Amino acid sequence: MIAAFSLILLVILGAPLFVIIATSALIGFHGEDIDLSVIAIEIYRIVDTPVLLAIPLFTFAGYVLGESKASERLVRLTDALLGWMPGGLAVVSLFACAFFTALTGASGATIIALGAILYPAMKQAGYGERFNLGLITSSGSLGLLFPPSIALILYGVIAQQMDLDQPVAIDDLFLAGLMPGMLMLALLIAWSMYRSIGDRIPTTEFDAGKLKSALRESIWEMPLPVILVGGIYSGYFAVSEAAAVAVLYVLVVDVLILREIKFRQLPTIMRDSMVLVGGVLIILAVSLASTNYMIDAEIPTKLFDFIREHIDSKLTFLMLLNIFLLLLGMMLDVFSALVIIVPLTLPIAVGYGIHPIHFGIIFLANMQIGYFTPPVGMNLFIASYRFNKPITELYYATIPFMIILFIAVLIITYWPALSMALIDAHH
Repeated sequence: MIAAFSLILLVILGAPLFVIIATSALIGFHGEDIDLSVIAIEIYRIVDTPVLLAIPLFTFAGYVLGESKASERLVRLTDALLGWMPGGLAVVSLFACAFFTALTGASGATIIALGAILYPAMKQAGYGERFNLGLITSSGSLGLLFPPSIALILYGVIAQQMDLDQPVAIDDLFLAGLMPGMLMLALLIAWSMYRSIGDRIPTTEFDAGKLKSALRESIWEMPLPVILVGGIYSGYFAVSEAAAVAVLYVLVVDVLILREIKFRQLPTIMRDSMVLVGGVLIILAVSLASTNYMIDAEIPTKLFDFIREHIDSKLTFLMLLNIFLLLLGMMLDVFSALVIIVPLTLPIAVGYGIHPIHFGIIFLANMQIGYFTPPVGMNLFIASYRFNKPITELYYATIPFMIILFIAVLIITYWPALSMALIDAHH
């Protein structure tokens, strides 16, 4: 009771998340009469995780891209390629947001960076205010399932620490996220085209000259995803090495060749990106200690036995899991949710016969929707601030997109082959 009261008091006082997690681990180990030095050992254990290097490196590369004019070039290129389609500009927005979020790892940054370009352009093209707000707010988190998503890497790191019977390789997670991510994109594209035809949004003629110009402008950005994905799956370099290549590439291109970022800006970009990484890593470090306690105390096993008493069906468990993760996504950012909830829920899911890679895709697909689920989804507040709109207007604007993506989540959840087919083909 004293331990529970202490944790509640920390939450009320607004203590940082890592303090709450570390305190719960300290209380747990102390109650079991285990030497508390085990926590320091568990925290140090993340040093022995080579793939962890990928998180700060990819984050830094993403921040550099975010500070450059890469987002503007990306919009021009996708517009030249897809702008002639019905709903072409909406399709451009979806692809650009998904690609940008995958590279930067931050959905809020996508709304702020690309929203400034896409929102006025869509308004000028004749799209409705509510549709524009809903599309940009909801597509801000679309890139979580595409490589080299930081969220996919972090899930892989956590799953690898749990000694599961089925291996969870980062490159397999990258493959697993491709088809579910494309399904989400495809459903949103279909909806956008349907709306644009119904609202009689005019289309533009395909312009080969415009495409040629956009290709010339983007000549330095286009090879990056090909180098990263191709290098990983050809076995030429590991995920952490791919992250180092990404950093070197964006620094050479944006600082030395295009000169869009000055040398004096780099310390600020490094600091901002590493503040984010530091927050993620310290939460991850203490959560490993907390996870170790939960395994020692057999908490996941007891939870599984309790749930099994009330839920026999794997399908019912998956439905309740989706509801739980949607609610979780409203309250926690994806990184905090991963390190706190995955150690508890992953063993239960495995007990129901769900592959840990499939579970990771389900988890992140739900987190994508949670980012803009009313009433407290984080992207709703970012978009409200960015576009100077009432939060209630954002609620109404995002509902159609939330319903469409929830249908996608149900397909991803109950059709495991969508996530696992490319992995099986690769192996």
